[in-house]
Amino acid sequence: MTIRSLAAACGAALFCQLAVSSSVAAAGTDASAHWVTAWATALQPIPQRADLPPLYRAPEVAGRTVRQIVYPTLSGKSVRIHLSNEYGKTPLVMEDLRIARSAGGAAASAGGGARVTFGGKPSVSVAPGRELDSDPIAMDVAEGAPYAISAFMAPDQRVVAWHRVSSQLNYVSSPGNHAADATAEAFRGRFTQYLWVTGLSVDAAPGSTAIAAIGDSITDGMRSSLNLNRRWPDAFARRLAGSGNRSTAVINLGISGNRLLNDSPCYGDALVTRFGRDALERPGVKAVILLIGINDINFAAMPARSGLDCDFPHASVTAADLIAGYQRVIAAARRAGVKVFGGTLTPAALPASRENIRLAVNEWIRSSHAFDGVVDFDAALRDPAEPGRLQRKYDSGDHIHPSDAGYAAMAEAVSVDGAVNSARK
Repeated sequence: MTIRSLAAACGAALFCQLAVSSSVAAAGTDASAHWVTAWATALQPIPQRADLPPLYRAPEVAGRTVRQIVYPTLSGKSVRIHLSNEYGKTPLVMEDLRIARSAGGAAASAGGGARVTFGGKPSVSVAPGRELDSDPIAMDVAEGAPYAISAFMAPDQRVVAWHRVSSQLNYVSSPGNHAADATAEAFRGRFTQYLWVTGLSVDAAPGSTAIAAIGDSITDGMRSSLNLNRRWPDAFARRLAGSGNRSTAVINLGISGNRLLNDSPCYGDALVTRFGRDALERPGVKAVILLIGINDINFAAMPARSGLDCDFPHASVTAADLIAGYQRVIAAARRAGVKVFGGTLTPAALPASRENIRLAVNEWIRSSHAFDGVVDFDAALRDPAEPGRLQRKYDSGDHIHPSDAGYAAMAEAVSVDGAVNSARK
């Protein structure tokens, strides 16, 4: 698998551009625009319990302004913001929404940035279970630069879903509308999740496309450095840009704790369930890199907990179960005209019974030819002396999640050797 082949696979077959079926089309959208997702994240519901541990308590947002920092991976001449109330039971109401170039921390560029509208109106109400694109916003967006998206929330708004591991500091203000504030003064609250904003698409140059990385915490970038964009999809986006490809976005749809086959109280819908919504329905996505399965293998062995049991159900899986799940994902991608590339499961210092499942799954990923291509993350990270373990320099310390160097090595596994592009054959 090469960067050139994967990017070209993403760019091929432009006739199969996808529509976001759950979105309401923005009023006044230019039919000639070429919308491509430049940044995205995937939501997961927050357990609704009175006894939540601090790790699962959302920030207070009612009547306050939430400022979130995102890094698009593709440039464009205008932008749309995608909002999701997928797990809400009441309307999601924003009274003012703006986007501005970030000036570092919670500060934004002078002038308050651009006001975001919906059907020409500055406020928006997204019905429970629905998603919505904003009107196009005329502003130049630069690949790799940080942008601050600021939302003044309704007085009774609360957070019921989030992307829990953002590896990015975001901010909440003191009470009041501070969406247009350039200074960070009002934004004293900090949190490390993403809320409601699940996508940023740009009107990009013709032929531009997106690659979606989807999976669990290893795609999500768990234990990577805060605020430094050291997840493996970040490093992959930088490699694409460094190779001269400025027409392919890389979006990260990993969810820490996510499983292929089972939903979780804390870790989101099973990937076989969320794959269409989170990956295939994103504007401009033409290829997907899939890396998931280690939590399916591990969670059966996790002890049941009283109160909040994030690992429920503690379902046992076989290699055949996981392979059947992969085949469902592959079939969905094929129906959508999207290429899907299988990532081998990385070493996790597993006991023999679980390690045998991992090895069997990886053998199938490498040899079955079921995927459009393979990215051998396992080979990139494993210790040659102990193949069931991460190399020490790639281990963040928990023997499961890579370090920043490990995530960089994963990006290197998608090589630039100029191999033939099988996707064009």
